Order: sequence, then structure tokens, then C-alpha cells
Amino acid sequence: MTRGAPVEPRSGAIDSESDSGTHRVAIREWGPANAARCVVCVHGLTGCARDFDVLAAALAGAGYRVVCPDVVGRGDSDRLADPDGYQLKQYVRDMRALLAQLDLRAVDWVGTSMGGLIGMALSGRPDTPIRRLVLNDIGPFVPSAALLRLGEHLGQDPIFPDLVAAEVYLRRTRAPFGPLTDAQWRAMAERTTRRAETGGYRLHYDPAVALRFRESMHEDLDLWRVWDAIECPVVVLRGGHSDLLIDETARQMTKRGPGATLIEFEECGHHPALLERHQNDPIVDWLLADGDQGR
Repeated sequence: MTRGAPVEPRSGAIDSESDSGTHRVAIREWGPANAARCVVCVHGLTGCARDFDVLAAALAGAGYRVVCPDVVGRGDSDRLADPDGYQLKQYVRDMRALLAQLDLRAVDWVGTSMGGLIGMALSGRPDTPIRRLVLNDIGPFVPSAALLRLGEHLGQDPIFPDLVAAEVYLRRTRAPFGPLTDAQWRAMAERTTRRAETGGYRLHYDPAVALRFRESMHEDLDLWRVWDAIECPVVVLRGGHSDLLIDETARQMTKRGPGATLIEFEECGHHPALLERHQNDPIVDWLLADGDQGR
């Protein structure tokens, strides 16, 4: 894979609608705005656009335009007036608004966990703009036990006196990400927290995102119907110890629907953090492999 010169990101935003009004969705863009190909990278449940800084830089260096949104209620995006809106159909609505306002008629998609569910929902539509789909440790079936584990910390709003305390919290709650360096944990603490009005730091997402999640976490998530409607090529990344994308589901994904290609990383659980070349290079190489086909 040929890598170009370092590319600096740009900040922007689009407007979208919910049942409670208009809200702003922040985006972080990399690479030339007029690039022939664009990839949209969407983070997980409590993530943010900056989760993709390393991957986005690699994709931009390979000639891509890369668009990384903060899903509503996370990062620099607005919070919803009505927390009942924090659900998949709203996130899909926002991403359709993003694609329309940026005039992105054909894109590749990289989705981590929740971002992958959004990508699946869009890919299953007859008018989908998604030409190639990368799912990072998510599939059409998630057992309730895994959802309950996620719900243990979701919605908490701790105040950390400093970034060291925030890092300790992240090392404990995100341990399944696998072995990261001290510098990577520190960078994660910096990008996933915000200064609290009363002093210290707090997590960058709206604690109210937990309300709808907790209503459904006692039941398995079953989206096989959506999966079977997808026709574009798909690569699935799986943490070898993942409890969200269990081995049985991953194997079925290679046989049903679009017949995904499966890549596993044994050193982690849910989910691969996409901070290392050995996790990111397969994504870049696969996206580039088919040249301009499908354009």
C-alpha cells in the first residue's frame, strides 16, 4: 500500500432533523474534497469521529476523501432535546442527511459497532449509496448478554479530576479493545473527554443515550432480515474474544446475505481499536483493491 504525505483534517457540520427539531451533526474530514472516492467512517455507541484518526489519515494518504461524523449526542454534535430520539432510525436519518448535503452519491462505509449497524441499515435499502461495507466487530445478531455488559457503564456521567483519572476509567471499561500503548490510552482519554463546567473532565457523550438502549438490552438483537438484503461486498473485522460478534454469527455472515469476508484479530475483544497498521492496512487494501469499479 502506497502512503502519501500526511493530511490534516478539516472540521465542519451538517444540519439534520428529529421529531424534536433541528440539530447539528459535526464532521471531521480528511483528504481532498474532490477525491474520486469517498469513505464514511462511523463510530460506536459511545465513540466519536476521532476514533478514526489513524485509519482516516491512512485512507487520505491513499487518495480518499474521508468523512467522519460525530453521531448526534456524541463528540461535537448537538444533543437531542428528546432523548427518545437516540435510536437507530434517527442515526440512519442523520446519515442520509449527511450524504445528501455533502452530495455523496456513492461511498464506501466503515462502521464500528453501532456505526456498522447504521451502515447495514443503509446498505439494505434498494437505493443504497454504499458500494463497499466494512463492519468492525458487529453483525446482524447480538446476544442480550453482550448488550447487558455494555449497559453496565452506559449513561454514567463521572467527573474526572484530571486526564489521568479519565485514562484509568477508560483502561477499565474499554479493556476489550486489547493491548494498547500508554500513549494510545492517553490519546483516547484526551479525545473522549470534555472539560466539565464545574471543573475536571467528563465523557463527551450525552448520558441520555442510555435510556432507549436500556429498554432493549434485555433481548437479543436480530437483524438477519436486514443482512440478507445487502448486496454490496462486505468485510467483517472481528475481535477474537468479542462477545458482541460471536464466532457463530461471524461464520454465518460469510455464508448468508452478501457472503462477507472475515478477518479476525485474536489480541482483542469488542472491538478492534483501529489504532495499529495491522488492523488498518487490510481495510485500506481491500477498499483500494477494486479500483474504480462500481463508479
